[in-house]
Amino acid sequence: MRYTLFLLLSLGLLPSGAFASEVSLFDGATLSPLWSIPFIGIILSIAIFPLFAPITWEHHYGKITAGWTLLFFIPLIIMYGAGVSVNIFAHALIEEYIPFILLLLVLFAASGGIHISGNLVASPKFNVSILAIGTLLASVMGTTGAAMLLIRPILMANRNRKHRMHIPIFFIFLVANIGGGLTPLGDPPLFLGFLNGVDFFWTLEHMFLPVLIFSVILLTVFYFIDLYFFRKEQIAKPTESTTIVILGKQNFFIILGVLFGIILSGVWIPGISWDVFGVDVHIENVLRDLLFIVLTIVSLKITSKEIREANNFNWEPIIEVAKLFAGIFLTIVPVITILEAGSNGAFGAILDITHTADGQPINVVYFWVTAALSAFLDNAPTYLVFFKMAGAQAPEGMAAADYLMNAMPATLLAISMGTVFTGPLTYIGNAPNFMVKSMAEQEGIKMPSFFGYMFIAIIVLVPVYILLNLIFL
Repeated sequence: MRYTLFLLLSLGLLPSGAFASEVSLFDGATLSPLWSIPFIGIILSIAIFPLFAPITWEHHYGKITAGWTLLFFIPLIIMYGAGVSVNIFAHALIEEYIPFILLLLVLFAASGGIHISGNLVASPKFNVSILAIGTLLASVMGTTGAAMLLIRPILMANRNRKHRMHIPIFFIFLVANIGGGLTPLGDPPLFLGFLNGVDFFWTLEHMFLPVLIFSVILLTVFYFIDLYFFRKEQIAKPTESTTIVILGKQNFFIILGVLFGIILSGVWIPGISWDVFGVDVHIENVLRDLLFIVLTIVSLKITSKEIREANNFNWEPIIEVAKLFAGIFLTIVPVITILEAGSNGAFGAILDITHTADGQPINVVYFWVTAALSAFLDNAPTYLVFFKMAGAQAPEGMAAADYLMNAMPATLLAISMGTVFTGPLTYIGNAPNFMVKSMAEQEGIKMPSFFGYMFIAIIVLVPVYILLNLIFL
């Protein structure tokens, strides 16, 4: 984070006139695909280093990300000048990165201030109930928040069972991914869509049935698998009743405040804005982001130290996300710029396979291409890339989000489903996946290897993907 702030401050010393007339020089039709190397480098680093050099990654991921980012910005400044560079930096930081990271920050702080304990008695009914509750909460408090809130109680309740591996696996499927598909608050890709103009209630309306169908199928499958192992272990039917104690309940009001801020910024458009380094900054977005900061501080003030200690709360996960996504949001700019050039850009082949000869999107292909990239990269930048590519087909003067919501809703749905639903295909598809895996292993559960997990996920999830394609695309 320090290197991004330094670069912003140094470039910010330049007068606005230094870049205002030069932005058009950074044209996607003329950019070489080599400009995508820093972005690809960061994504591959996130995927490969934790698997093959975990210690190096743990201690130096910030430096590695900074190195790839500088590999983009140094040539950018040399070839296009400080004017273009500061405008690109300001757009990425102000329009997308700051609101994105502040949302994650406030949800992380609020969920870390809620502790669930009590006499938790394991049973198939109890387990499927926790998964169902987590699936619902994921769209309200985010997949990371819901996962961190409920993974400890469900692991604690099942700590004496022999066959437990299926529990965190389905927890990753449902709570850490699919459950976040109803609102922009739930999953980072959908929030990026919201920041780019997708209506809050459009997501809720169009994703409701896909999320419902997917969740019901997986909860049913989980229940019968859990029931099988429960009977195999000859565990007696619980005679004790489950009692649940929730501490830090005031943080649920913090989450409601976040929801209020997001909805308000989407419906209240007073038309007040000002120019900051060539970026139109709207007052409703500034007030929303300030609200996130205030709510984060309030959550820290109203939550006791003992509750956060009971949750093993620390800032490292959000610091890691902040550093990684600072690099991602900056280095993804040339990729998006090239894609927006359509067939005139270096990535015209992607446009060819996702569109017919007359330029109409092939929604099924959109789904599977975004699915593949979300599984092996990260679903947030994948969403942004394909949202921008599809939106680039909008008529001149029409916003990409308006075009996709009204003229191409099935395409936007394909992108949304392809990123949210396929995050659980691998451990690296979505941020909470690895966190849940790590906590399960700390409880003594032998989790499958990277490819072992991927095989299980493909067997369980791909048939549902095919069904959803047949129904909705």
